[in-house]
Formats: sequence, C-alpha cells, structure tokens
Amino acid sequence: QVQLVESGGGLVQAGDSLRLSCAASRVTFSSYHMGWFRQAPGKERDIVAAIRWTGGSTYYADSVKGRFTISRDNAKNTVYLQMNSLKPEDTAVYYCAASPMTRSYMDLRWYSNWGQGTQVTVSS
Repeated sequence: QVQLVESGGGLVQAGDSLRLSCAASRVTFSSYHMGWFRQAPGKERDIVAAIRWTGGSTYYADSVKGRFTISRDNAKNTVYLQMNSLKPEDTAVYYCAASPMTRSYMDLRWYSNWGQGTQVTVSS
C-alpha cells in the first residue's frame, strides 16, 4: 500500500510562489506515475499535473500551463509541484496520488492512494 504525505501549502498573495512536496513510502516509488490534483470548496477534484514514472513526460491542466511545474526525485521518493504566479482561483486542497507504471500516466482512473492533502490559499 502506497503511503503519500503532502506538504508545502499555505496562505500566499496573488503572484506569489509555493512548492508542494509529496513524499512516498511503502512503495517502489519509481514504479509509479505521480499526479497532483486539487479540490476547491464545492467542486470536484481535478487533475493539475502528472508525471510519468521515468520523469520524461508530463501533463498539465490548461489552467496551470506555464505557471506550474511538476517534477520528481526518485532517489528521494518525492514528487514536487512548483507553483508560480499564483491566482485566487488556485485556492484548493492539493492532493498527490500514484498510478501504477503498467497504466498510461494520462489515464486518471488509475490514480489512487491519496494523501491527506495540503491547503493552498491565494488571496487577491
């Protein structure tokens, strides 16, 4: 069972930056694709970014392209989400999740083992 722990959230102003981290344990981290998702109050949880197990391919939601960067360090069992030029509409609880490498990293149905989430609040 993959265990994921997110950190790095906080309260920032519009235009600021944050870096989220997600540490994985009880797993061969390099065998999983990793994704960042977010859920705003009253809304469904949506994909933000995903990265293939090799780190060689990434996906971004249109709303964050050019502002967010997903990366991973397989030696540290950690995936990151660098968030720049934050906007109030980025306010949400951010979750990381893992998907087995045998599936397409773009197939969101296979992401599971959700962490507890980390709150990001962007004030205007």
